[in-house]
Amino acid sequence: MKKLIEVLPNATALIERSLSLTVEKITNAIQNKEKCSLALSGGNTPKALYEALAKQSLPWEKIHIFWGDERYVSRDHSDSNQRMARQAWLNLVPIPAENIHPMPTESGDPSIDAQTHEAELREFFQVVPGEFPALDVVLLGMGDDGHTASLFPQTAALDVRDRLITVGKKDGQPRLTFTIPLINKAHCVIFIVSGENKRPALAQIMDPEANDKTYPSRFIKPQGELWWLLDQAAGAELKS
Repeated sequence: MKKLIEVLPNATALIERSLSLTVEKITNAIQNKEKCSLALSGGNTPKALYEALAKQSLPWEKIHIFWGDERYVSRDHSDSNQRMARQAWLNLVPIPAENIHPMPTESGDPSIDAQTHEAELREFFQVVPGEFPALDVVLLGMGDDGHTASLFPQTAALDVRDRLITVGKKDGQPRLTFTIPLINKAHCVIFIVSGENKRPALAQIMDPEANDKTYPSRFIKPQGELWWLLDQAAGAELKS
């Protein structure tokens, strides 16, 4: 794993850097193998990135979009990560509909939908049970409790090592989420973190002695590159 930390002066600079790095990684993947697999995060911080990506001229037919996690709501619900990304970006560019691979949330049973999506991923990436596909780029956020995707502190999802997709829980509410080993198989993981309220959790995530299950973002150690892009408010106590 190659770990890189950058502290940007403000939220605007954070999004500009996130955009340039994401476009660079997308372009590199397409140059190397004619397509790019990109997993998106939810939350407020990446929305500005998606709005910026909507203004880019990219070979959209070669980009495949996934989500690292999804709230267990309908796709048109205001809390849906898929809905946010479509409105901010995907509906505004000529990306083929078949290149968008949302997590299903319609069956009424999160565990069944997790299995369905896992089967979809295995078919797309052509991996057999027991193997994990390597996504090109995984975008992640981090909560002030240290969670990422829907991998929350001290929850059962943190222990899942034999699946691609599992059910996470937030305040008793189910969510679908990538598992730790699936994220860690990625060629490039980019955390995008902003806000002073993230400082305490970041300090624990960077501390060699802190507890992984208490701060789940500590589990993220991809086989490729690990980027932490932080604004000054979040990363003031870390060296760039």
